[in-house]
Amino acid sequence: MAEMADQFDVHPNQIQEWRRKLLGNADTVFGRGDQHKDEATGKIKDLHAKIGQLSMERDFLEDGLKRIHGPSGKK
Repeated sequence: MAEMADQFDVHPNQIQEWRRKLLGNADTVFGRGDQHKDEATGKIKDLHAKIGQLSMERDFLEDGLKRIHGPSGKK
Protein backbone atom coordinates (compact mmCIF):
# COMPACT_ATOMS: atom_id res chain seq x y z
CA MET A 1 0.00 0.00 0.00
CA ALA A 2 2.82 2.38 0.87
CA GLU A 3 4.52 1.66 -2.44
CA MET A 4 1.34 2.49 -4.37
CA ALA A 5 0.87 5.67 -2.34
CA ASP A 6 4.41 6.75 -3.20
CA GLN A 7 4.09 5.73 -6.84
CA PHE A 8 0.82 7.62 -7.41
CA ASP A 9 1.52 10.43 -4.93
CA VAL A 10 -1.64 9.91 -2.86
CA HIS A 11 -2.21 9.25 0.81
CA PRO A 12 -2.51 5.57 1.81
CA ASN A 13 -5.90 6.29 3.38
CA GLN A 14 -7.17 7.42 -0.03
CA ILE A 15 -6.11 4.10 -1.56
CA GLN A 16 -7.92 2.24 1.22
CA GLU A 17 -11.07 4.33 0.59
CA TRP A 18 -10.95 3.60 -3.14
CA ARG A 19 -10.48 -0.10 -2.41
CA ARG A 20 -13.44 -0.12 -0.02
CA LYS A 21 -15.67 1.59 -2.60
CA LEU A 22 -14.59 -0.80 -5.35
CA LEU A 23 -15.29 -3.87 -3.25
CA GLY A 24 -18.66 -2.49 -2.22
CA ASN A 25 -19.73 -1.63 -5.78
CA ALA A 26 -17.85 -4.17 -7.89
CA ASP A 27 -21.07 -5.72 -9.21
CA THR A 28 -22.12 -2.44 -10.82
CA VAL A 29 -18.63 -1.75 -12.13
CA PHE A 30 -18.15 -5.22 -13.63
CA GLY A 31 -21.43 -6.40 -15.00
CA ARG A 32 -24.71 -5.52 -13.35
CA GLY A 33 -24.54 -1.92 -14.53
CA ASP A 34 -26.90 -2.67 -17.43
CA GLN A 35 -29.48 -4.05 -15.05
CA HIS A 36 -29.35 -0.87 -12.97
CA LYS A 37 -29.67 1.20 -16.15
CA ASP A 38 -32.79 -0.75 -17.16
CA GLU A 39 -34.28 -0.28 -13.69
CA ALA A 40 -33.55 3.45 -13.82
CA THR A 41 -35.11 3.73 -17.29
CA GLY A 42 -38.28 2.04 -16.07
CA LYS A 43 -38.43 4.27 -13.01
CA ILE A 44 -37.98 7.37 -15.16
CA LYS A 45 -40.86 6.29 -17.41
CA ASP A 46 -43.08 5.76 -14.35
CA LEU A 47 -42.16 9.19 -12.99
CA HIS A 48 -42.90 10.87 -16.33
CA ALA A 49 -46.30 9.15 -16.41
CA LYS A 50 -47.02 10.37 -12.89
CA ILE A 51 -45.98 13.93 -13.82
CA GLY A 52 -48.36 13.81 -16.78
CA GLN A 53 -51.20 12.51 -14.61
CA LEU A 54 -50.67 15.20 -11.97
CA SER A 55 -50.45 17.93 -14.63
CA MET A 56 -53.76 16.81 -16.12
CA GLU A 57 -55.41 16.72 -12.70
CA ARG A 58 -54.12 20.20 -11.87
CA ASP A 59 -55.34 21.60 -15.20
CA PHE A 60 -58.75 19.99 -14.69
CA LEU A 61 -59.10 21.46 -11.20
CA GLU A 62 -57.86 24.86 -12.36
CA ASP A 63 -60.49 24.92 -15.14
CA GLY A 64 -63.18 23.96 -12.61
CA LEU A 65 -62.16 26.78 -10.30
CA LYS A 66 -62.28 29.24 -13.20
CA ARG A 67 -65.84 28.17 -13.96
CA ILE A 68 -66.90 28.55 -10.35
CA HIS A 69 -65.01 31.67 -9.27
CA GLY A 70 -64.06 33.35 -12.52
CA PRO A 71 -60.64 33.71 -14.16
CA SER A 72 -58.94 35.42 -11.21
CA GLY A 73 -59.84 32.64 -8.77
CA LYS A 74 -61.61 35.13 -6.47
CA LYS A 75 -65.30 35.09 -5.66
